[in-house]
Amino acid sequence: MDNDNRTPEFTFLPPIAPEPEAPAAPVRPTAASQKRGGLGRTTAAVLATALLAGGVGGAVGAAATASHQTEATASSSTSTGTISQASLDNSIESVSAKVLPSVVSIAFTGKAGSGTGSGIVIDRAGIILTNNHVVAEAADGGSLRVSFQDGRTASATILGRDPGADVAVIKVDGVDNLVTATLGSSASLKVGQQVVAIGSPLGLSGTVTSGIVSALNRPVVSGEQGSSATSVLNAIQTDAAVNPGNSGGALVDMTGRVVGINSAIASLGAAQGTQGGSIGLGFAIPIDQAKRIADELQSKGTATRAVLGVASEDAEGGAKLTQVTDGGAAAAAGLQVGDVVTSVGVARITGTESLLATVRSAAPGSTVEIGYQRDGQPASSKVTLGSADVSA
Repeated sequence: MDNDNRTPEFTFLPPIAPEPEAPAAPVRPTAASQKRGGLGRTTAAVLATALLAGGVGGAVGAAATASHQTEATASSSTSTGTISQASLDNSIESVSAKVLPSVVSIAFTGKAGSGTGSGIVIDRAGIILTNNHVVAEAADGGSLRVSFQDGRTASATILGRDPGADVAVIKVDGVDNLVTATLGSSASLKVGQQVVAIGSPLGLSGTVTSGIVSALNRPVVSGEQGSSATSVLNAIQTDAAVNPGNSGGALVDMTGRVVGINSAIASLGAAQGTQGGSIGLGFAIPIDQAKRIADELQSKGTATRAVLGVASEDAEGGAKLTQVTDGGAAAAAGLQVGDVVTSVGVARITGTESLLATVRSAAPGSTVEIGYQRDGQPASSKVTLGSADVSA
């Protein structure tokens, strides 16, 4: 038996530009250039590949024998062979029918190329929630076009972006009777809970896949190699198949409520400049965090993030504080240089990226309990987190 000791590599899911559909012929998305992914190992967080499909960098090829690749299961039957209403209401089929109309495809063009991602309609006025890396290329003189499940299309403008959280909000005009998604809560998610992912992988709009919540509070660093546009996520990990083009699409629970925004995947040993596909390691932004940021972006065009007021380095068992800012949140709570932070709330801290991702996922001004080791002795303090403005 061969042993595969390759380290998973994690990047944004890059964009894809499908070729025009030909009647009665297989849909074959064009080879999609992907954004250069930040590849490599990190001890405290995974480095992820963004879920964009399209044109910047190396090539990604795909072929499908149908216009949609949909994974669904039949609802459960009773011992008499009839299907109960309860099982039908909680089936993947029912969830898909409920959520699909509110998930869109987003095509972008910019100076460096073009591609596609996904988005979620969150307001009938045409407000759409997506990933920053889906629309960033269009932010400097580019363009966005949104395709809805009913076949309508419309141009879109960016209302605001938060690159660090990989969240963006865009708006379409002139389209009425939009179906909005129902936003749930990520705080109540459990490992092993069934979820459904909906988006436009490889340009195949309306694609549905299913899986479970594989892990919670997973630190993920994703971005483009050599770029400052790096996102740090305290992510929901799922084994639902997500691929380039799923970025910005919905991760939903079995009541059809959005619990996460698909953002990144891990891939095994993908060569630099190429994009791997799903290996069952997908990562989504928790909806509680995404909604808070989206509300800020809608209302004022900018967002804020929580700050602890420290610098740290990886240490055995956590993140060792190397600097504590005078007057900052950590200093006010009595934390000191040399303390090793081991937990923030319910999240275990495994290193610097883990600490950063967990703090950023919290709301500015919220109070959290931080566990730490000082001189080998466990301690804890309640900390009211500070706030910093985010610039796109």
